[in-house]
Amino acid sequence: MASMLLNTVRSCSTSPSWAMRIGKLTTFLFSISYCCYFPSVQTKSKKTLARPGVKNIVLVEGVRTPFLLSGTTYADLMPHDLARAALQGLLHRTGLPKDAVDYIIYGTVIQEVKTSNVAREAALGAGFSDKIPAHTVTMACISSNQAMTSAVGLIAAGQCDAVVAGGVEFMSDVPIRHSRKMRKTMLSLNKAKTLGQRLSLIGSIRLAHLSPELPAVAEFSTAETMGHSADRLAAAFGVSRVEQDEFALRSHTLAKKAQDAGLLQDVISFKVPGRDIVSKDNGIRPSSMEQMGKLKAAFVKPHGTVTAANSSFLTDGASAVLVMSEEKALAMGYKPKAYLRDFVYVSQDPKDQLLLGPTYGTPKVLERAGLSMSDIDVFEFHEAFAGQIMANLKAMDSDWFGQTYLGRKSKVGTPPMEKFNLWGGSLSLGHPFGATGCRLVTTVAHRLQKEGGQYGLVAACAAGGQGHAMVIEAYPQ
Repeated sequence: MASMLLNTVRSCSTSPSWAMRIGKLTTFLFSISYCCYFPSVQTKSKKTLARPGVKNIVLVEGVRTPFLLSGTTYADLMPHDLARAALQGLLHRTGLPKDAVDYIIYGTVIQEVKTSNVAREAALGAGFSDKIPAHTVTMACISSNQAMTSAVGLIAAGQCDAVVAGGVEFMSDVPIRHSRKMRKTMLSLNKAKTLGQRLSLIGSIRLAHLSPELPAVAEFSTAETMGHSADRLAAAFGVSRVEQDEFALRSHTLAKKAQDAGLLQDVISFKVPGRDIVSKDNGIRPSSMEQMGKLKAAFVKPHGTVTAANSSFLTDGASAVLVMSEEKALAMGYKPKAYLRDFVYVSQDPKDQLLLGPTYGTPKVLERAGLSMSDIDVFEFHEAFAGQIMANLKAMDSDWFGQTYLGRKSKVGTPPMEKFNLWGGSLSLGHPFGATGCRLVTTVAHRLQKEGGQYGLVAACAAGGQGHAMVIEAYPQ
């Protein structure tokens, strides 16, 4: 598969499409003022996606803690502390009564063993009624996407009217296990009944028993790290190191402009116990092509193209959104931000197509919604790696890939870069695995309001070769 992609999709990079377009676009983006991205709000003229007999489900509000580099200000906390802060921020911003929610769902990836159902612990800590059920889901980098769509499902089924969904990830203190042999010995020690049995077990411990098992962002089925897979994917689609660095620089530059302009409205201030108040993301660091070019390959050494500068970084953070039926939201006096419309989940080969979720999900969700690429005003794709984004864009721009792998007559088509991730993305804002999905959806809602668009599209890849895509429709202003 990899060799087929390498040999056949090279046409993507020799055509006048992505290498030329991203280069020209980068220069364009860096040379014009930021206000050019945001035309005055225009009257919407497109059809609505409301359907007779189907409940309208709305995003009322979305918040998140600042996303911080792991090992920094949040280092002494626990995951439920961040999730609790996001829930309290949502309560504060909405004025929502703590007993007015029917259900709470949170997503997370690397679970803290003491709080395996982090949704419940965070909800109780935030002061929600103990009568409100809560559960935690995991689906790699689309865990909070799954939390939100589970909320949509509960409301659509008539089980609930108001659900809080969110996600949290805490990479500053991940579980590190003893070796399997040591765990067996310790469990046996716990069951030993005599001193002789205990001494015998202790005497069986060898130096190799003490070697810990460290967590890794790697596929269980293939034993390959995600960064290594991203490097191979970039090579298969002919994505150069320069293209990746340019896209990463674009992400950081746009995120910095959005942050300085006060556009990241979903970020709440958080008083970290024993430390200062944190009010903004700390991973946004615009650099230069020269400085980025000095970094060595991070995964495929020495000739790989994925580096620390063009990859998302390990991040601590949490997010939360309030999802309601439109009827319930209006009855409680809320002005929703957006409608949550069609969504899909996709999965494909976790070896050679691990990170192509957006390519598979985008055409499916557009078909479900009865929309075309040109109907979408705002695109927000998860940026796991710059190479992953560029590979998806090239796959979407390839007739061969569309025909061979998607069963289409022609290519999907690519999002116009003037509509794409204009407030930065996971490369710059950060990527707490379980929390990013809510950030993507909330950002789409805010951008639609700011830019006067009607439809937005969220897409993300995830470990296991899975992906998610959703259409969001602006709420009439």
